[in-house]
Amino acid sequence: MTDDYLSRVGTLIRDARRHKKLTQSELAEALQTSQSAVARIEQGKQNLSLETLARISEALDTEVVAVASSTPLNLRIKGGRKLSGEIDVRTSKNAAVACLCATLLNKGKTTLRNLARIEEVNRITEVLTSIGVKTRWLPDSSDLEIIPPAKFDLGAMDETAARRTRTILMFLGPLLHQFDEFQLPNAGGCDLGSRTVEPHLYALRAFGLDVVASHGYYHAKVDPSVRPGKPIILTERGDTVTENALFAAALHDGETVIHNASPNYMVQDLCFMLEKFGVQIDGVGTTTLRVRGVKEINRDVEYHPSEDPIEAMTLVAAAVVTDSEITIRRVPIEFMEIELTLLEGMGMKYEIEGDEYTSANGKTRLVDITTKPGPLIAPKDKIHPMPFPGLNIDNLPFFAVIAAYAQGATTLHDWVYENRAIYLTELNALGAKVHLMDPHRVLIEGPTKWRAAEVMSPPALRPAVVILLAMLAAPGVSVLRNIYVIDRGYEELDTRLNKLGADIQTFRDI
Repeated sequence: MTDDYLSRVGTLIRDARRHKKLTQSELAEALQTSQSAVARIEQGKQNLSLETLARISEALDTEVVAVASSTPLNLRIKGGRKLSGEIDVRTSKNAAVACLCATLLNKGKTTLRNLARIEEVNRITEVLTSIGVKTRWLPDSSDLEIIPPAKFDLGAMDETAARRTRTILMFLGPLLHQFDEFQLPNAGGCDLGSRTVEPHLYALRAFGLDVVASHGYYHAKVDPSVRPGKPIILTERGDTVTENALFAAALHDGETVIHNASPNYMVQDLCFMLEKFGVQIDGVGTTTLRVRGVKEINRDVEYHPSEDPIEAMTLVAAAVVTDSEITIRRVPIEFMEIELTLLEGMGMKYEIEGDEYTSANGKTRLVDITTKPGPLIAPKDKIHPMPFPGLNIDNLPFFAVIAAYAQGATTLHDWVYENRAIYLTELNALGAKVHLMDPHRVLIEGPTKWRAAEVMSPPALRPAVVILLAMLAAPGVSVLRNIYVIDRGYEELDTRLNKLGADIQTFRDI
């Protein structure tokens, strides 16, 4: 770099730092360098690599050079380090998604408190903004304010954002009461194999919705004279299917009975929020929901989504595979009991600190857990997911890295998704012995002698995080490339793990 260019870049960095109200010392801490190094950078007296520029851009949340942030973000992990300290479980990705879609029902202002600031939320807010919704992050907070327009402009929808998330499918339930005819882009999200939308369409036909999928769109027509005349039987106990049925029932001025409903955590959060909207729901937490809807929802409401049991499991798995003692606070215990019981059967020790307390939503039970390091043995039976209150489908992949840590052979059966078990074989690059038995089952032999490696992030959220956890355990320097999928579901996971003693650095390639 020329001296003139270095000087101009240094001035940009200085101005961005001041705008963020950071001292040179605070920026130095974020970059894990010295205050004097930051001073040299700002004075234009320090040569800068593209990696350093990218790290500065991340720390200041601004583009120092455009090329640095237009390429995929990667992680460099120095593994084999013990973790220690305390960490809070943040609020749920899936609850955030359900609550954001629920705001489409309300003509008043909705404020979602302490919302997960993740890529999935960003995509949905981009879609909402494009159709006329005013969204605003309240100053110095993770609180999102949402104010709807008099009428949604679906023709202006940001299709690029919409196609990057499967959540767009959950617009069907809220919109069927507001349009006689509309279309939505086909859903995207994680690459987990074919996932039929038929259960959604079957449930919503009871409210007059007819959908034809063609040429990249869902073409929806609504017959407003059709209303549920008998209980709706969901053909699968799916979370998003149940949520779509709840959206439709919320604005049906009558009683809707939903059988085979999911009682999972995000569905419960949605029910609690709908109750604030004035909807009456009996049977929350069971497989039969009795919903008394209203003709219109027009009220100013605030809601606090509850903590994320999948993030809680992520942190438990991180402690297990790094043989560490950490305290994980705000664990939604009702949705972690099966997972912890299975781990106890494998020999894991942990302590619950103090008494139970409730989440800010006033409903969800929380505890603080301290993990205890120690060896594990493989379970005698296979590990497989079941609808709540069984083992959560999103928590199953974490047992792959745990099984690789344990002594013996473990079988995981992921019967829901065609592709996800395949991605778990990426652990082999780090020294694991993961044998693919068929597209749904893997056999894992442990314990693993971990080794560092460079791996391209799988295109599915949970397997990608599983690779990251294995890299924390592997001595040496590993690289996980293109971590966008992790940012879809986790907020500042690398930074928060670093506070526990991990050594994870972000960087970009040209």
